[in-house]
Amino acid sequence: MSDSFIPVSKPFIGEREKKLVLDALDSGWVSSIGKYIDEFETSFARYCGTEFALAVSNGTTGLHLALAALGLRAGDEVIVPDLTFVATANAVAYTGATPILADIEPDTLCIDPASVESLISERTKAIIPVHLYGHPADMDRLSELGNAHGFDIIEDAAEAHGAEYKGRRVGGLGKCGVFSFYGNKVITTGEGGMLTTNDPEFYQRAKRLRDSGNEPAAQVFS
Repeated sequence: MSDSFIPVSKPFIGEREKKLVLDALDSGWVSSIGKYIDEFETSFARYCGTEFALAVSNGTTGLHLALAALGLRAGDEVIVPDLTFVATANAVAYTGATPILADIEPDTLCIDPASVESLISERTKAIIPVHLYGHPADMDRLSELGNAHGFDIIEDAAEAHGAEYKGRRVGGLGKCGVFSFYGNKVITTGEGGMLTTNDPEFYQRAKRLRDSGNEPAAQVFS
């Protein structure tokens, strides 16, 4: 690595991580199911204080899955902050819906509820507040707007693992939360992500979409 390169974060991968990766490889369960996936989902949900967690291939996939599970389609609008990684807006576009850019607050760099309110239309179906650099957005005000206007909140918590908002960890403050486990995140699986939620119907719908409509027993051993 060049001395002039300044990484956002460096992953720490020790002997325990190597041992567990080899154990997973030796088991033959190397794709979408297996004991480590189940343990990870259960532990992560417990850590976030949510009922459910669903492992995905990366954070962008998690955002796309969340929006698809909400039934987003062409003609719908989703409000996102104008300061975020492009994946937040891209995931909206993947569904055919339109991302609408809102301003950020100068002190937190998170989405500004006043700007969100000014952009709400009859086509607004969701907003995606980004807990930028691990700093939670103003979820109380955003929840008030969601309840008043009937839209859902998807937390982009890609880099906010463990962050708390008024004593509650992010990931369970809206309809769902989405985390990333990319190499520069708080924890990493190389690639990978997680969707968290307290809504059982939403969880089951997202799980079916993640698994191409298959029931768990129909998944293929890899």
